[in-house]
Amino acid sequence: MKTLALSWRYLWARPLATVLNLLLLTLGLAAITLVLLTRAQLDRAFERDLAGIDAVIGAKGSPLQLILAGVFHLDVPPGNIPLREAQALARDTRVAQLIPLSLGDSYRGFRIVGTTQDYPALYGAQVAQGRLWQQAMEVVLGHQAAQATGLQPGQAFAGAHGLVDGGDAPGHVSHPYQVVGVLAPCGCVLDRLLLTATESVWEVHEVAHGKHEDHDAAEEDEKREITLALVRYRSPLAAATFPRYVNTRTNLQAAAPALEITRLLRLVGVGADVLRGFAAVLLLTAGLSVFIALWSAVRERSADLALLRMLGAPPQRLAALLLCEAFWLAGLATVLGLLGGHLLTGLLGYLLALEQSLSMTGWLWLTVELWVPALALTVATLAALLPALGAYRTEAGQWLNSG
Repeated sequence: MKTLALSWRYLWARPLATVLNLLLLTLGLAAITLVLLTRAQLDRAFERDLAGIDAVIGAKGSPLQLILAGVFHLDVPPGNIPLREAQALARDTRVAQLIPLSLGDSYRGFRIVGTTQDYPALYGAQVAQGRLWQQAMEVVLGHQAAQATGLQPGQAFAGAHGLVDGGDAPGHVSHPYQVVGVLAPCGCVLDRLLLTATESVWEVHEVAHGKHEDHDAAEEDEKREITLALVRYRSPLAAATFPRYVNTRTNLQAAAPALEITRLLRLVGVGADVLRGFAAVLLLTAGLSVFIALWSAVRERSADLALLRMLGAPPQRLAALLLCEAFWLAGLATVLGLLGGHLLTGLLGYLLALEQSLSMTGWLWLTVELWVPALALTVATLAALLPALGAYRTEAGQWLNSG
């Protein structure tokens, strides 16, 4: 205990050098913590939102855009597709389930999605208030959307045209949505969506474009469109033939989420590698700074160390003093680095929430974070090793002569 107390006093005897070393170590550890937290939550979010979706069917364009728009609702879709073509694919023997999605409108930045009740069932969503929609123009809110908008079951609202809140179109104002339920939080993409029947989207846009409701229903169905469709296969073998069939035999496009997300994570991984490299440089710089500070401390404290030897302190006690200084730095930097990494992750989650994007939190503790104190301790030990060894090998007489 006396060694720990004395090393603490020695550590703060040079406050400027200590603060600089602490800052470098903290920044490096905070950057590593940020990478660990964001990468883990991105992986979980992608895995959770995929929910067994094998393919996304949509208009020709970028496959990644189709996945981001249809699965994660982070991009605009490439266009609409005919309803009849999607229904034809739903009858394919390789398809176990096809869930239509109709996008295009929003409310206060949250997307209104026309679909079937198979969509919330895909994620195992539960209703916290009210019920699911049963007819056109009824809406169920995701948990995050309900909190942000303040809407409750029984209230009505008019959607805005487009996926960014930019005002109401005439057809939207004359055909308001009625809130009938709020979903329980699921930690998935449904939390930030407003779900309604596909017929609701058709009804709003038919009125907005001046279409009449008295013509033949079959003819109207022939002309109707959806934005995209989520597909689940009957067997894994369908993955080898179904996308190729869609891409070559139809005017539609089939994108495999697993393949596109792998490519996306590879791109994200480049940024993570850059941040990890930056953290490594900071830690290396911190290690060198600690080494120089401790080596200088050995020279500056020659009289103190000689006195300790004359009073009977063994050589290992002198080495322990220097190691303890490094351990104090490692401990303080670990606490501050972990705290800083979690605060940065929380700030990132807050900014993403403002954009109705992926859910991310700083209130998450991972087992892998145990590497952070281990890394700090390793850097501090390596930096203190040579100065501590020098203190251990020097005799008391040499200290007095140097003094």
